[in-house]
Amino acid sequence: MSLPVVLAAAGASPSPSPSGSTAPPVPTLQDAQDHATNAASWVEQNWSTWLAMGLQIVLVVVVAVALRAVVRRAITKLIDRMTRAAQASEGSALGGLLVNVERRRQRAAAIGSVLRSVASFLILGTAALMVLSTFKINLAPLLASAGVAGVAIGFGARNLVTDFLSGVFMILEDQYGVGDTVDAGVASGEVIEVGLRVTKLRGDGGEIWYVRNGEVKRIGNLSQGWATAGVDVTVRASEDLDRVKAILDEVAEKMSKEEPWNELLWGQVEVLGLDSVLIDSMVVRLTARTMPGKAVAVERELRWRVKRAFDAASIRIVGGATAVEDVENAPDPAAAVAAPSVYANAESPQSVAATPIASQRPAPPAK
Repeated sequence: MSLPVVLAAAGASPSPSPSGSTAPPVPTLQDAQDHATNAASWVEQNWSTWLAMGLQIVLVVVVAVALRAVVRRAITKLIDRMTRAAQASEGSALGGLLVNVERRRQRAAAIGSVLRSVASFLILGTAALMVLSTFKINLAPLLASAGVAGVAIGFGARNLVTDFLSGVFMILEDQYGVGDTVDAGVASGEVIEVGLRVTKLRGDGGEIWYVRNGEVKRIGNLSQGWATAGVDVTVRASEDLDRVKAILDEVAEKMSKEEPWNELLWGQVEVLGLDSVLIDSMVVRLTARTMPGKAVAVERELRWRVKRAFDAASIRIVGGATAVEDVENAPDPAAAVAAPSVYANAESPQSVAATPIASQRPAPPAK
């Protein structure tokens, strides 16, 4: 029974409401029972749909997580296999010279990181889209907005994207690695760190160069394959060529058999012959194939040995493009200059004893 009915039965009139408005109706127990019945009926009608959606979401998440774990584990095993292959090649004679294990390890780690990131992005992104589609959300506006945002970010950060893509291809193609000496055009030096966006180089003076991968238009790797050491020896044109060549061959053969030069030299030191012939000098050129990065050391040692061998054989090495004449046979430049005269000094006894010549100028008339 409602409150107005109870008040009317008691003979009391309801109090007037302020401003003449009627009071909101008070829900009755019957209304609450009806609402509960409707809610239970709605839940009974839709619980199967909710259960199906929940199971579908759980299935998508479980499959995505499991697939991501499997893919990441497969990538890790692939990277470990690459690292073990590098360590195995280190044991061979040639492999120990050509393969830098630390470089291969860092390259494999960088490739693995990129592959794992791409795999996680693709798998988790696809799972998120499938979950949203389960809730009957229209994905067309979302994908269109993402495409427009991607284009805007691509234009705004095109340098960053260029650096990243250049770094990815540089690592995949193994253009250079840690420990290599490279000439990147904008800077040169030894590679101390390789990243997807920036490469660090240490110059000859100890300075560190930060080179963006997108700015590198050409790269010269001085540590791959082999290097060439070349030495030019300038002697006088009067020297016996057969004797000079015999001494150089002896020096080259002896150097190729001694340690550690027998490991640094990847071929016999060759005497190529006369590189140039001038009026008073001639240049004999020597060359050798060496380990990468060791050409300068081989050239210095070869010059040292050639100088000592020529000194022992009394063969004089001349410098410059044109030889300087022998000092012993050169004429004395002061021979054609006369000795200074004693009369050049006004205070010398000879000058004081000399009678001055009388002036021939007539005397001026007397006034």
